[in-house]
Amino acid sequence: MKSDVSEALFERAVKVMPGGVNSPVRAFGPVGGSPRFISSAKGQYIYDEDGNRYIDYIGSWGPMILGHNDDRVVEAVIKQAEKGLSFGAATRLEVEMAELICDTVPCVEMIRMVNSGTEAVMSAVRAARGFTGRDKIIKFEGCYHGHADAMLVKAGSGVMTHGAPDSAGVPEGCAKDTLTAAYNDIQSVQALFSEYPDDIACVIIEPVAANMGLVVPKDGYLRKLRELCGKYGALLIFDEVITGFRLAMGGAAEYFGVTPDIVTYGKIIGGGMPVGAYGGRRDIMSVVSPLGSVYQAGTLSGNPAAMSAGLAQLRVLKENAEIYENINALGERFRNGLKRAAEKAGAAVTVNGIGSLSCLYFKDGGVCGYRDAKQSDAAAFAAYFNHMLGRGNYFGPSRFEAVFISNAHTEADIDKTIRDAEEFLSNEQRG
Repeated sequence: MKSDVSEALFERAVKVMPGGVNSPVRAFGPVGGSPRFISSAKGQYIYDEDGNRYIDYIGSWGPMILGHNDDRVVEAVIKQAEKGLSFGAATRLEVEMAELICDTVPCVEMIRMVNSGTEAVMSAVRAARGFTGRDKIIKFEGCYHGHADAMLVKAGSGVMTHGAPDSAGVPEGCAKDTLTAAYNDIQSVQALFSEYPDDIACVIIEPVAANMGLVVPKDGYLRKLRELCGKYGALLIFDEVITGFRLAMGGAAEYFGVTPDIVTYGKIIGGGMPVGAYGGRRDIMSVVSPLGSVYQAGTLSGNPAAMSAGLAQLRVLKENAEIYENINALGERFRNGLKRAAEKAGAAVTVNGIGSLSCLYFKDGGVCGYRDAKQSDAAAFAAYFNHMLGRGNYFGPSRFEAVFISNAHTEADIDKTIRDAEEFLSNEQRG
């Protein structure tokens, strides 16, 4: 596939943007070459500036669950744009969004709109500290919760990929109250509670870890976390920036039947536009300003253009339960196809997944957490990524990113991608 225009754009970009990108997860450093500069998208496809078409398995990192440029979402945004892009004032749309989420997710009785998943997490943790009067928090190795200072401790995704488990520029004092446990290891959480029984404000977790590849919680793990938080008076926060409205209409809380105290959302509630939210029990959310003493504000929070896109998308999902059946079946087809291809080739890989989320690790023996994920073969993934890109399959340029399937994907798309993967795995085994 041609990449002349993308390469020329990247040469310009590196002169005016750090690394030539506006987010590290877009950088091709770990896999080699230059990022593809995308010009347009429709359905399951994205198109780059060189005119190449790819089956997209990123979906703007998750929110394009209906596929790119869904007509219903686009129409809603156009109608709102004709009325105004931003007012910095209250609107009907943000009330309707809050009502929809509160009516859909039982653990959310009140919600506050913000502008990103990072801001949602930062605000949720502050609310938890304000509500409990405690300072310490527990997070998990390899889980990414945005780039707020306190969260950049053994974070996942781009931080793992670029070899900096702790970011420079974060003062020691900002992270001193962040405790880390091992994902899927309940004893590591119990040990922290035993050491700090009266100091922990909250436990924050990706209920499905989607920033060290894709790691599913062990049976009963989330329920045990819920019990520990109840025992020690800490709040349980589900970071559902990835899983919210994707695993099910009620997200991971519905899927696993475990009720968090606070939940955070990201771009999926904006139909892919910049947005986030945090919500939870009424008594907890009542500590947030102007009702309570925990301050949080945002000039563009509840932006009407983003709210119109998100409402259009969420309403489609709520009114069409069969969408979840379809994307989950496609996810299962994708994983089963990869497993058959690997078995046929005799390749030492691990395929993880749940619902419409998946990940291929170049490591045998399974991946249950951060340390397992770190042992996967980076060079093998880079070769796989470039093989698949050259055949029109667009994945995240990191071994620590998940594959996202949308309702626009077809069985033919999945089967084509599996054939391309089988070709690579077979060639790799032949040396």
